[in-house]
Amino acid sequence: MMSDDSSPLLHAKAYAEPSVFEPENLLREARRQRTRPDIAVPAVCLLDPDGDIVTHLNASGAATVHPGWARYHTILHTFDLVGTQIGVVGCAVGSSFAVLVAEQLAASGCDLLISVTSSGSIIPAAQPPYFVLIERALRDEGTSLHYLPPSTWADGRQDLLDQLEGAFADVGQPVVTGSAWTTDAPYRETKAAIERAEGLGIAAVEMEAAALYAYATARHRDVICVAHVTNTMATDGDDFEKGDADGAHDALAVVAAIVARLAGP
Repeated sequence: MMSDDSSPLLHAKAYAEPSVFEPENLLREARRQRTRPDIAVPAVCLLDPDGDIVTHLNASGAATVHPGWARYHTILHTFDLVGTQIGVVGCAVGSSFAVLVAEQLAASGCDLLISVTSSGSIIPAAQPPYFVLIERALRDEGTSLHYLPPSTWADGRQDLLDQLEGAFADVGQPVVTGSAWTTDAPYRETKAAIERAEGLGIAAVEMEAAALYAYATARHRDVICVAHVTNTMATDGDDFEKGDADGAHDALAVVAAIVARLAGP
């Protein structure tokens, strides 16, 4: 029996046991209710939590709504990126939402998922804006605990990260490799929490990577998470600037470099 101060997140987690509610259940009923055809999504998909990439693609006429995406919370657009068809979902912010969409995309045919999320600087690697290829993320959120037993970090797949060595030479903004702090509560980034993150050598704070990497490990999926460092939590003013087209051009250059290494011929 749990004590009153024991978190439910640490109990009744049968990690080897399948879920009763699988994404395929939802997809089947969504297609039935919305009379959508069962059409696979692109093999490579992108999560765009800020929605700036989707906004840019729509404004330029490059995005098309996927006809078979019958989910209740999101719209899937597709676009061509250097000869590869990419699916993109905008505004899937936070660990729970990101993993919800990741599960649905995988069940619909996605083999490689890339997340590019804006983030705050903890230990600066350059003058913002710049990108951090996230190699591991501090599990300061709840979703990852439903996929993997408690631990400090959720790790990216080392074989995937190794393939990206030297891949970003032609990207307009700097790209460094480092760790992230994933939080569910960005407005509780206290001085004590930031100092702890600094002590762990963390480069950036964001809201999805730990959950996505835990999901990827538990479900044996290919996932790469990138943080677009755009701010210092607005403590100095003139913050959250991402660059041309709200950073969409540079973010797509990062995505193209990843796709070329991990999904190329």
